[in-house]
Amino acid sequence: MSAERYEMVVGLEVHVHLKTRTKIFCRCSTSFGDAPNANTCPVCLALPGALPVLNDHAVELATRAALALECTVYERSIFARKNYFYPDLPKGYQISQFDRPLAERGRVVLPDGRAITITRIHMEEDAGKSVHDRYAGFTAIDLNRSGVPLVEIVSEPEIRGSAEAGAYLRALREVLLFADVSDCSMEEGSLRVDANVSARLHGDRAFRTRTEIKNLNSFSNVERALEVEFARHCAVHDAGGAIVQQTMLFDAGRGTVRPARSKEESHDYRYFPDPDLPPLVLEPAYIAAHRASLPEFPSARRARYQRDFGITAADADVLTASRAVGDYFEHTVAAAGDGKAAANWVTGEVLAALNETGATIERFAVSAARLGALIALVREGVVSGTAAKTVLDTMHHDAADPRAIAARDGLLQVGDDTQLRAWIDEVWAEHPDEGARFLGGEARLQGVLVGFVMKKSNRSADPKKVNQLLAERGK
Repeated sequence: MSAERYEMVVGLEVHVHLKTRTKIFCRCSTSFGDAPNANTCPVCLALPGALPVLNDHAVELATRAALALECTVYERSIFARKNYFYPDLPKGYQISQFDRPLAERGRVVLPDGRAITITRIHMEEDAGKSVHDRYAGFTAIDLNRSGVPLVEIVSEPEIRGSAEAGAYLRALREVLLFADVSDCSMEEGSLRVDANVSARLHGDRAFRTRTEIKNLNSFSNVERALEVEFARHCAVHDAGGAIVQQTMLFDAGRGTVRPARSKEESHDYRYFPDPDLPPLVLEPAYIAAHRASLPEFPSARRARYQRDFGITAADADVLTASRAVGDYFEHTVAAAGDGKAAANWVTGEVLAALNETGATIERFAVSAARLGALIALVREGVVSGTAAKTVLDTMHHDAADPRAIAARDGLLQVGDDTQLRAWIDEVWAEHPDEGARFLGGEARLQGVLVGFVMKKSNRSADPKKVNQLLAERGK
């Protein structure tokens, strides 16, 4: 088999839970991890006579998601019934959108600048969950997830390769998190991926038969599953066989893909407008207001940070990994008056502390204003960079002003020449051999002598002035 002869063609369908407290058509909680079937009612259990009522917050979040992804949001869309039979779908149909979706024609920009087109974004309710490993020989049904609101984001088949699929998903998740429409937790199932893949010879324009790999729950599994299924397609084509359009499942433990069922087409679902739900009508002013409320997104933030603060692309990437981290950084810059220094502290000491404690930036003990004040003390020469780290450690459990902490703990930087020369004289007396060799021309010993002075001063000596005074003595 020569997979090099073939090009991978991928289109992704991403299901994203919207961050609402209640379900899309009833008041049941969307809380994750509750006891099985605890969050259910006649509506999401599909009991006779129960009628759906649309959750307006779900509409708001879906609209924000579509606008964040640069889609055209339609003023009128239609909810439809998607008919299929599965144990975790109590109604025997799913309320979704078909020929009149909420939004179409958006895009996701990859890190290399290439844009992948979004075909459509539509709203729908989630199905329940089949649990196969709870009881031996039985499948259990948990309907807590039934009716949780989600958007399905469908891309054009413009993705070429598993790595590009991973880049698309990471960029998509980044935008959705910044727009604050979902927590995008793949561990909790609030972001799930169905991947459509086919293989064609390089240079061909026509698409070949595709297969769909369902319910992939991590970006790495998406990439692995695509590689495995692409290799199978190539082998079948090389052998002169034909790919059967079907739904596949990926076994992450074994690294294999196996058929689940034949792949349905839209007519198999017998879509028709839901008679219990009127058309969803959005006023132009409503759409415009949500567009105006969108935040600055990561790619624009990264460019601005590099342009305005002179920081590296790598630091800009770290500082835009989440909206909260970026906000904390910007508030720190405002208090410190120094973008580069703020970037160094946030990407260094702050994120290291968060990694160590497992806390989030929102719960970090040191506010951006206090960190900025500490950085300003370093910039003004009030404390040294080393002493400032000691002050920061204290600030985690002490709410006092950083200057007050430094003064109380003897960490204010000493820049008085008389005091510095006195410490240098003491070091010279205690380390005469190093002093003599330094005066004899061993310039590398200057750093050693500076270290002795810093230790003697309890790290309070101004290292720049110590270096200057030692250099003068060595002439």
